[in-house]
Amino acid sequence: MVDSKKFNLTTDPWIKVVTTETNQEKKISLIELFENASRYQQLAGDMHSQDLALLRLLLAILTTVYSRVDANGEQYSWLDGDMSSPEDLEIDLDAFDDDDGEDTLFSTWGQLYHTGHFSSAVTDYLAGHAADFEFFGDRPFYQASTEDYDALVPENRKVAAGKGQVLVKQMNRRISESANTPDIFTPKSGDAKNKVSLDELVRWVITYQNFTGVTDKTKVVTEEKFSNSGGWIYRLNPVFAKGKTLFDTLMLNLVLVDTRQDSTEYALQQPVWEAKSVRDYVAQRKAQILPDNLSELYTTWSRLLHIEWQDGQPTILSAGIPTFAYEDALIEPMTTWKFDKKTNAYRPAGKSLRSLGIAMWRNFGQYVKVRREDDMHEPGIVIWLRALKQKQLIAHDAPLYLNSVALISDGNATSQSPAVEVVDDMALQADVLFDDELAERWPLRIEEVIETTQTIGNDYYHFATDIGKIRNLDTRTFANGMSAKFYERLNEPFKAWLGSLSGQDDRDAKINLWKATLEKIVVMAVDNDMQASSPRDVRGISDNHGQPLNIFTAKNHLMYNVRRDLNLKKE
Repeated sequence: MVDSKKFNLTTDPWIKVVTTETNQEKKISLIELFENASRYQQLAGDMHSQDLALLRLLLAILTTVYSRVDANGEQYSWLDGDMSSPEDLEIDLDAFDDDDGEDTLFSTWGQLYHTGHFSSAVTDYLAGHAADFEFFGDRPFYQASTEDYDALVPENRKVAAGKGQVLVKQMNRRISESANTPDIFTPKSGDAKNKVSLDELVRWVITYQNFTGVTDKTKVVTEEKFSNSGGWIYRLNPVFAKGKTLFDTLMLNLVLVDTRQDSTEYALQQPVWEAKSVRDYVAQRKAQILPDNLSELYTTWSRLLHIEWQDGQPTILSAGIPTFAYEDALIEPMTTWKFDKKTNAYRPAGKSLRSLGIAMWRNFGQYVKVRREDDMHEPGIVIWLRALKQKQLIAHDAPLYLNSVALISDGNATSQSPAVEVVDDMALQADVLFDDELAERWPLRIEEVIETTQTIGNDYYHFATDIGKIRNLDTRTFANGMSAKFYERLNEPFKAWLGSLSGQDDRDAKINLWKATLEKIVVMAVDNDMQASSPRDVRGISDNHGQPLNIFTAKNHLMYNVRRDLNLKKE
């Protein structure tokens, strides 16, 4: 083991970003990131899922700091104790008033946002906790020491036994290859799959804690049996706000006030590195209690990891930790939700391989509450952004970008290996997303437009089914393929239409503009299909009613349905 090796996340470069000035990639430390966040466009790690895991780590740091001190670095009046000793901090309930406390926290957010940079309190915090961010040593970052690992796992799984290993190529979510089944199409080959630089390993350790599969079998010792679960984010349908710079992105996602109607009282932030010890943290996790604060949730471990070093390369041991339930875990702000009528609880509306081709905008109603009487629960980040607009901390015409990054598993219950990463976004102005007009609310009108668009999609699907019948093909497979291509044609135009909306628009005029665009897209799609037509397409067949069915009658039927469903006059 390399005891003498040093690598501190606060001062050594390991985070990849893109600079605004040169548009080039750069590797930086935590302190450098927070000191110059407005000079970077975005995180630029090895994959988007990794960037999401790192974003949550960065937010845990910011949430911890600014839940304790204001924008001027002054500790809040309702906190007793010294911020440098978080275990001694306590909330003075007599001094904390819900309304005044929330106003103070919103004020902190507003001052930071309009200043355009983070205060020195963040770098002071990191400097004071530098030992907690050391990747080696007695308490390595996001890992357990030999003594702690041995104390928590079964006798036959201790470090000396060397069992329960996770290979670097399994932890690398661009490969995710097991020892038994080689993955041919990967960015690395052969022995290189298990070679990794130190900064890359740091990023993958953080990512793996968030997107763990279930191939490993070692578990920490508990009184009651439990099954190893996947990483927390792995089962979410992640959604977060994206800004023009990394500073904007961090600020828009920095939730300092729990704005849910059924929210709990103000809670002290407890990121994993502030736990008294690794053993104490695991003991808390055995209780399987949902965290009451975001910093703890954002830094949740799914595995107890221990790394042995030999010749500069790591041997990684992993043991599962009991986790908490997803049901009604509404403190999680970065996911959409679905209501389970059987259990009367909300669950994350996760994505699967079956929903790969469905863009964000088609599920608009999962992100924004369209009808107030619905039992739908908005993502916490959307609720937070609405609160910022209501407090006039962001402009009414500010463009808001909702992004989604989903790492989707193979669906195999015994592995849950990553199969595909899906990245999508949706841009709307703040006064469109949070339009309060009762009769003409943009969210309601947008949902109606999407329903109409889906109806046209069904019309096109039936057209594709007719073409499949004419060509004597498997109509379902053929129609599904043509339908997927049709929606691909719709994605960019519809997103552009969404982004063009404003609160001052004539709703009907803007909706008719989209309808006209949609009709043109249908015509272009059909004309493209007809260019590849064969004599059989022209000759056609007889349908179930004995009527002629060829590519021309199919097109005429489609265009009749489109004009009817769009309520457009025939020209």
